[in-house]
Amino acid sequence: MKKSDFNYQLPEGLIAQYPLPERSSSRLLRLDRQAACISDCRFADFVDMVSSKDLLVFNNTKVIPARLFANKASGGKVEILIERLEDTQCALAHVKASKSPKTDTLLHLENGSLCRVLGREGDLFRLQLESETSLLELLDEVGHIPLPPYISRADEVSDLDRYQTVFADQLGAVAAPTAGLHFDQSILDRLAQKGVARSFVTLHVGSGTFRPVRVENLSDHVMHKEFYSVSQACVDAINRTREQGGRVLAIGTTVVRALESASTSGVLQAGFGDTNLFITPGYTFKAVDALLTNFHLPESTLLMLVSAFAGYDVVMNAYRHAIEQRYRFFSYGDAMLVI
Repeated sequence: MKKSDFNYQLPEGLIAQYPLPERSSSRLLRLDRQAACISDCRFADFVDMVSSKDLLVFNNTKVIPARLFANKASGGKVEILIERLEDTQCALAHVKASKSPKTDTLLHLENGSLCRVLGREGDLFRLQLESETSLLELLDEVGHIPLPPYISRADEVSDLDRYQTVFADQLGAVAAPTAGLHFDQSILDRLAQKGVARSFVTLHVGSGTFRPVRVENLSDHVMHKEFYSVSQACVDAINRTREQGGRVLAIGTTVVRALESASTSGVLQAGFGDTNLFITPGYTFKAVDALLTNFHLPESTLLMLVSAFAGYDVVMNAYRHAIEQRYRFFSYGDAMLVI
């Protein structure tokens, strides 16, 4: 398939700029992929759509305040987006400036701390914090929540909470696993009372999740890398669910990427590492039976993954329906359940 096959026209007014007051008050489009049947629901109805035999798998990654603002010695403004923490003092980052900084350039951060440019690795810069303070401590002090590029406003205090799942506990993401944003403690309690099991994987979502596909032929696209970890406890829970006739329901495309990356041998296995798995229509899924996800950008790798899971024509028709019914799109938007 071609990149242009995944294009669609979205009215700008449907891009959610803020979350709704309550996490679970979003709308939910229920999509039966076999019957190609669409139902308009509320997210609170999600509890009634799963059974006590099912297993929900969440991504427990935690977003770090990865955006920093700095100046060069010349006074030129610099914006830094940490992509990956390599150790307590070094990181790989995107650096936006009128002119790319050269190796050994010192960047002056808002609190007076200095970052030295050690070199480049592809599109990224390797930075070293010239301080005894750790990078995580620095980010806690002066970092900003890295809202996606389609949210046309500066981050606010409320984003510290709302651009984070309530179960996040593994620091390292620079973008939220957005399907998980719809769950509040009340929904989780109702699921537990129903006897629905849950398990967790970790996939540290990188900024590459927003990077556009620049080639028309999908086989020429080089997928960005993200760190994932799947525990033996999660593998055992999935195997147990399958043995008992239940479904494995991935909460988000990042969970799909983690579980399918751990299944490349043909069998789901515990493990960790970097994945650049690119899932497009024609892919055979090994670990996931159902998917909860948000609505994704045109021509994005995430839309391609959902189309691979549910069927291209079925998904594109669902997106047309969502636009006609004025669903809210992208990170702070509404959700879709594919069964």
